[in-house]
Amino acid sequence: MARYTGPKFKLSRRLGISLSGTGKELSKRPFPPGQHGPNQRRKLSGYAIQLQEKQKLRHMYGLGEKQFRNLFDRATKMKGIAGENFMIMLESRLDNLVYRLGLSNSRAGARQLVSHGHVTVNGKKVNIPSYMVSTGDVIGLRERSRSLSAIKDAVANRTHVPAYLEFNEAELEGKFVRMPERAELSQDIDEKQIVEFYSR
Repeated sequence: MARYTGPKFKLSRRLGISLSGTGKELSKRPFPPGQHGPNQRRKLSGYAIQLQEKQKLRHMYGLGEKQFRNLFDRATKMKGIAGENFMIMLESRLDNLVYRLGLSNSRAGARQLVSHGHVTVNGKKVNIPSYMVSTGDVIGLRERSRSLSAIKDAVANRTHVPAYLEFNEAELEGKFVRMPERAELSQDIDEKQIVEFYSR
């Protein structure tokens, strides 16, 4: 599946959101890239706003368009609010939860850990980044993977574990305690615009 491999800071500035979660991209130049700098005047159409919100969320979780759309279609068939269901499903992906537990510094790094077979779910190796984790599942690392310097560095630099996860630092494993609530997810995303985009 094709992934965006261009400059991440430039993409963050164009979308107006920190894709790394650190805020470094927007700290010095909080305006879109381009030769006119902060003096750019852009009035976005309704379609452009919807597209931008969709691209924000897609790049935030690092998904391709087809995979992103398929997950959205699944979310619309569930009971409840489609946009919120969609964001909760994205948050429940294995690669994202590895990142949230602090076992990797980025979602891209977490995806690599999973695909290279370092991660287990309930003691069994899972190498599918899009694996949907269920409540009560325990996410851990294979015995031989616990000494990786990248994982040790990520755990040492971890700042926060969401309330819907529990982390056992001694065992380097976490438990998906419950589904996240919308208020616990990114407030920079207007999921209603994404529903509108796909409902055209």
